[in-house]
Order: sequence, then C-alpha cells, then structure tokens
Amino acid sequence: MKPRSGPEEAQPPASDIRVFASSCSMHGLGHVFGPGGPMARRGLWTAAVLLALATLLYQVAGRVRYYGEFHHETALEERESRRLTFPAVTLCNINPLRRSRLTPNDLHWAGPALLGLEPAEHAAYLRALGRPPAPPGFMPSPTFDVARLYARAGHALEDMLLACRYRGWPCGPENFTTVFTRMGQCYTFNSGAEGAELLTTPKGGAGSGLQVMLDVQQDEYLPMWRDTEETPFEVGIRVQIHSQEEPPLIDQLGFGAAPGYQTFVSCQKQQLSFLPPPWGDCSSVSLDPDFEPEPSGPLGAPSPSPGPSPPYSLIGCRLACESRYVARKCGCRMMHMPGGAPVCSPHQYKDCAHPALDAMLRKDACTCPNPCASTRYAKELSMVRMPSRAAARYLARKHNRSEAYIVENVLMLDIFFEALNYETVEQKKAYEMSELLGDIGGQMGLFVGASLLTVLEILDYLCELQEGLGSHRTPVPHLSLGPRPPTPPCAVTKMLSSSQRTCYLVTRL
Repeated sequence: MKPRSGPEEAQPPASDIRVFASSCSMHGLGHVFGPGGPMARRGLWTAAVLLALATLLYQVAGRVRYYGEFHHETALEERESRRLTFPAVTLCNINPLRRSRLTPNDLHWAGPALLGLEPAEHAAYLRALGRPPAPPGFMPSPTFDVARLYARAGHALEDMLLACRYRGWPCGPENFTTVFTRMGQCYTFNSGAEGAELLTTPKGGAGSGLQVMLDVQQDEYLPMWRDTEETPFEVGIRVQIHSQEEPPLIDQLGFGAAPGYQTFVSCQKQQLSFLPPPWGDCSSVSLDPDFEPEPSGPLGAPSPSPGPSPPYSLIGCRLACESRYVARKCGCRMMHMPGGAPVCSPHQYKDCAHPALDAMLRKDACTCPNPCASTRYAKELSMVRMPSRAAARYLARKHNRSEAYIVENVLMLDIFFEALNYETVEQKKAYEMSELLGDIGGQMGLFVGASLLTVLEILDYLCELQEGLGSHRTPVPHLSLGPRPPTPPCAVTKMLSSSQRTCYLVTRL
C-alpha cells in the first residue's frame, strides 16, 4: 500500500514562525518573518521591532523597580462632622503628696527614696510639716505599699473640685477615673473605662465642653527641703488632652494651668493614619508589658499580648517597654507602669527602678513604631486673670475661705472644640498594583501593540514549538484502495503525530 499524497501535505507545520508571525497580534512580526519582500525592508522592520522591544523592557523594568521601592504619599484633608467624641482630659496636681497625710511610718519607708530625706532628718522634716515627732518606741510597719501611699496622701479630687460642668450640665468626681502616673495620683475625665459611654458634643465654642474650677491646695504642698531633679518649683495643675485609646504621659506631654487664671483651651481633632510595612513602619499589635524570663528579641519588639488588650498606641508601647525593662532588672514595676509584676518597694525605687529607668531612657532602648491609626488634639491656649474682686468676695463666702486664699489657689479650666471640623492626615500608597499593570499595558500597546492575550499567544506558540521539536510528525496513511466517498467542497483531513496531539488542516477541494 502506498500512502496517498495530496495538497494538504504541502501546508507548513503549525509551529512555523511564518505562520505564527502572520497571525500574531503583536505589531511588526508579520513584516519581519513574512514571505517575500526585499531584505532591506525586512531589516528595517527587524531593527524597529527590536528597538521597540528594548524600549518596552526598559520602561517596564523602571516601573517594576519603582513599585518595589514602596513609596507613599501623605494626604491632608479637612472634614465636617455633626458630632465629635469629646477627648479624655487628665488632671494632676503638681504636688504629689499632701503634707497633712504624711506619717512617721511614711517617712521611714518613703523618705529616702521619694523625698530625698536621710533618717536623721525625719524629725526636722516632721516639724516643717507641722506634725508631731515620732512617738518613743516607734516601730515601722513590716511592709509598705507605694501605690497605697499615693492613694491615701495624694490630693483627693473631692477636695480639689469646686465646680464642674459639661455642656452646661453639672458633673462631679463620679465622672472622673483615678489613674496613676509618674506625677502620682491623677484623674481622667471621659476616660471610657469599664465600658462607660463616651461623651460627645454637637457644637464647638466656649461653654460647649468641660468647665472645671479647681483648688490647688497650696497649703498642702510639701516643704522645699533640698533641690533635686524631681523637686517641683511650680504651683498649679498639669493637664493632658488625649484620646481614650492611649494612656496619659502627663509628666512629658501635659501643659500647666496656674491659680489666679482662667485657662481657655481650644482643641481641634486630628486623625492620623499610617501604612504598615513595606510602605511604612506602623503597627497595630498590642504589646505584653509583663516580664519575659528569656526575651527572644530586642526591647523595642515585645511579644504581642495573648489575651484581650487595649488598642496599640505609641505611649502604651513605651510604657510596656519600660515596664518590661524595669521588671527584668529589678523584679518589680513602678506604680504607673502596666503589667502583672509587683509594685516596687521604696528601697527598690531608689536603688534599682529609678536608675534602671534613667539608664534605659538615656540609651533610648525602646523602639516603638507609630500606630496605624491614632487620634491627637491640636491645642491653642489663652488665659485671663481671675477672680475679679467681686468674684473673690463671693467665692470666699461660698467656700468659707479668705479672699487671699481664693486668689492664690483657685483656677478655672475651659476645654472645648474650636469647631466640629477635623483634620485627617493619611498615608497612601503612591503606586498601586493596578497602576503598575496599567502602565505595563500602556507601554506594551504603545511600543509593540501587544496586550495580555498577545503574551498568551507567544506562550502557546512556544509550547507548540517545543512539542514539535520533540516529536517526528508522520501522516497516518489511508488503508482503503477503493474509491473515495464523496466529500463536500470543504473537507477536513485529520493527522496524528507521535506526541498524540491532534491537528486539523482545512483544505478546499
């Protein structure tokens, strides 16, 4: 039997570069590989296609490299709101302990550590306080709790708060939450602690926020014994305005309000949003302030808290880092630090905690990233003298004090929003993946007239070429020697290759 031959055998194989070039959607290939034409014309087309491809690859590499640098941009926008959540307001008396509440037992335990007193100076200090000396046979208590000392001897809000109003409605000590800071016992208004509903305000301007009248109790201030780093020379109240998500750091971020003045504080809310790595360096993972026996990383990257924890904040991260460092060095924590370690004793405060904390701050051992979302409040302060003579006489009669006492001890604080608009500072990706794909597609269309489907065509051709090189195509002979059956004007001849791939060649009879 002799295999029959026909016009279909003269067709070029499907892997022929000329067949692919004539049907490919990429511009220029048909002129480079097409049949016929002078060689100079084909050479010019080849140079043009190669130049276009080189330019395309150069542009695409630049766009990919720019995307891999993860640039970001910052957008500032001002937005309107019908109602704003009022911030948390923390108040601390600059004097940490009241002189009338100190006892010989307090001086025995806390005098050297907290007041800088030597044991031989206790009797003289008690006389300066106006207190009787220690009785004969005085025996100090076996243990001492620093937190209880500040809770008992610190200024009580019930005694300091003379008047309180929020948006014209009366408020009182029950609207404040006790919090310990490095300044001692402080009080926070609108803290949102224990699930309390946060207060809001529907309008801005003076009188639409918090108004308090405070007595700083100057006659309770401790006597100036010697000049140390922590000796306060001021009189008044330290104030910090902050969000409910972050703890107060009032000794560093608070501003002062002095007696004899009414201080107006105009606030503007600012919402900050930062990007996580690799575009930025923000974090939203809360940290565990408890001591780790074998820390696996630097102090700046404490492990996440395994249980429920407050939202991440920069101040909270710093306090957690400081608490872990002090707990590692001293086996205890200072009273304002979070965590489950026991509170340091006065001797531990003096001999270990204070030196360890100062050394850590000098080394800047804590590296805390910015929170991915945070709220801060810009402030503008203004003051006027108060009280007037008439007001001094009225307040003296009302509170059973002298006019001189009112002038030297009473202050007013008025905190409000300037307006209900607020600013948003947001980091955004400067170059998104969609922009990268759009740029690549635009460059492909501009230089070579290609698209994503063109890439698929090229890949399909390469697969077909690989299969063609790896096999020998042998037409399957027709075994019948009889007359061929009638066929329509267009017939399809089926050919099989050794690679078991089927090709259909359409021929016209």
